[in-house]
Amino acid sequence: MSGPNWPSGASPLAAPGHMAVDYESRVDFNRLRSYRLDRARAALEASECGAFLLFDFYNIRYTTQTWIGGALGDKMTRYALLARNGEPVLWDFGSAARHHRLYAPWLREENSRAGMLGLRGAIAPSAGLMESAVREIKGLLADAGVAGDPVGVDIVEPAFLFEMERQGLRVVDAQQRMLDARVIKSSDEIILLNQAAAMVDGVYQDIVDVLKPGIRENEIVALANRRLYEMGSDQVEAVNAVSGERCNPHPHNFSDRIIRPGDQAFFDIIHSFNGYRTCYYRTFNVGSATPSQRDAYTRAREWMDAAIELIKPGIGTDQVAAVWPAATDFGFENEMAAFGLQFGHGLGLGLHERPIISRLNSMVEPIELQEGMVFALETYCPADDGFSAARIEEEVVVTADGPRVLTLFPAQDLFVANPY
Repeated sequence: MSGPNWPSGASPLAAPGHMAVDYESRVDFNRLRSYRLDRARAALEASECGAFLLFDFYNIRYTTQTWIGGALGDKMTRYALLARNGEPVLWDFGSAARHHRLYAPWLREENSRAGMLGLRGAIAPSAGLMESAVREIKGLLADAGVAGDPVGVDIVEPAFLFEMERQGLRVVDAQQRMLDARVIKSSDEIILLNQAAAMVDGVYQDIVDVLKPGIRENEIVALANRRLYEMGSDQVEAVNAVSGERCNPHPHNFSDRIIRPGDQAFFDIIHSFNGYRTCYYRTFNVGSATPSQRDAYTRAREWMDAAIELIKPGIGTDQVAAVWPAATDFGFENEMAAFGLQFGHGLGLGLHERPIISRLNSMVEPIELQEGMVFALETYCPADDGFSAARIEEEVVVTADGPRVLTLFPAQDLFVANPY
């Protein structure tokens, strides 16, 4: 990777703070925007497509460097067109387009347009919004000289797809191309990912301070949300809080359960800083821990360490998945039923990017690890008491020197919060 902020050898990764300053080199957002658009353009050039038409709001951010909140960003109304040899064109929700003209000067003023397709069908296709949108897109494709080429689309509503086909456009898949574009992170992206993880480091300190009998799972979730937004998070996507008898099987959510003495409890904090996400599990015991709980944690840690030890360029994801137990070894009937428990997934603007590492898929279609990949590794071990379980997650950067771990809250041994 290039860039002055990418350290070599044992130099620490930067988590410099929220502001640009005159006395340190930190995130260069102009460089970040150029890197992402260049990667997207290279993906387009390598494809059969004349243009990419993007509805996935992570791909829209990657190519146009714009963002509005999830309440509107995920309603299939925002979309962007990237044509060969052209500048990105963005259609956004109402006045957001005017805001971009004022505050996003990297987009040509005429390329920031108001758009509306129907809010996931709330406005019926018969109103004609999709028909006129496709007509406008066809005009832009003709202007770019790519009217006869396929159009790559990442995700799409069926009615819009049918309208594109009705108007004579040949649609192909662009999601795979865009995921490939996003897989290698720049030095600026890694700083933002590390900053996001540093924020969660602090939240875990807040959690262990209050993790005592009588507090509820949802109170922990509220605390994490408040602290993350206070620290500068732009989206708290989810906080899992799982304790006691809820640990096994893993429900992947939180409840209003009251924390009790001796509980094993694990948490996953998923948020983003300037768009870049965390997925960061930690397991704690409340006051005390049994031999069964400690054993489960030890095994989960051993599986984690075995995976991290392998991480370097050139290693296949099948080799990483192979050091984790098979589903039948920890109580599941097959790998589909156990998916997500012994697991790795890329991190970036999206929570689940490439590579996806699992016995479910990696043994069939392994991916070679490359320098600049960033992903989370997750392990899970049920305890032999029948209800407790340990869950650990570490975020890792692939470097020429091996793995660099971003998630720094202590996890080598089972952390007993507020011991008796």
